[in-house]
Amino acid sequence: MQEPIFDLVNARVWRGETLALRDFSLRLEQGQSVAILGPNGAGKSTLLKLLTGEVRPEADPASQCRLFGDACWSLEEIRHRMGVVMPEEVSRFHPDELTRDAVLSSLRGAYGRTREMRFSKTDQARARRAMEQMAVGELADRAFGSLSSGERRRILIARALVHEPEVLVLDEPSTALDFAAALQLTVTLRELVGCGRDLILVTHHPGEILPEMERVILLKNGEIFADGMKHEILTAENLSELYQVPLNVTWSDGWCDVRAAL
Repeated sequence: MQEPIFDLVNARVWRGETLALRDFSLRLEQGQSVAILGPNGAGKSTLLKLLTGEVRPEADPASQCRLFGDACWSLEEIRHRMGVVMPEEVSRFHPDELTRDAVLSSLRGAYGRTREMRFSKTDQARARRAMEQMAVGELADRAFGSLSSGERRRILIARALVHEPEVLVLDEPSTALDFAAALQLTVTLRELVGCGRDLILVTHHPGEILPEMERVILLKNGEIFADGMKHEILTAENLSELYQVPLNVTWSDGWCDVRAAL
């Protein structure tokens, strides 16, 4: 039996003097793609930092936090098992850096120029594979700053996939993308999930949740507001209460469309 990706029991997490997650329990299984949804301040960012090992819960004998079944882990180990893509990563690369180097630098846990780094033929082959998987192989010799917003986002996903991780975590993947780029990214994500890649999607928008994703978790005020199968959780009643505005929900081909109730 596989260990869960993430197993959190009765945890409290502080961000400064703010209790960001309170008495929080959540289990994310391998072989399952999940969407985590909620308004600003719901606790999404804190949960994401727990998932990536950047923060730990308050020490308490009654609580538990495990990644891949282990209560003790290193960021180096997690990077090889979990690929993470965040919008702010775009700003961490010099405009003149080659996109190939942006992907390769992930193998050293670094951002920025790679001219002092040495990469084996195996490393270079892994970077090429990841870029081809994201349909950006032809951009290898282009400067990162010359790419469109959609191309940059696909480069960041290739950078996360270069480790061949067991799960891919995406934080607000369509942020700052134009309409066409967001559509292309959606196609790419559906292909990844269709190939068996586990995906954890953190978002504000129900309309970003892929048809292939069955489980949805709603967060509100540092607690789980609802957790379950997509069609049971994404209801007008739940979302209206979550966002504190009257909403209507309709479905089409597995997509959830949410509009203001008139």
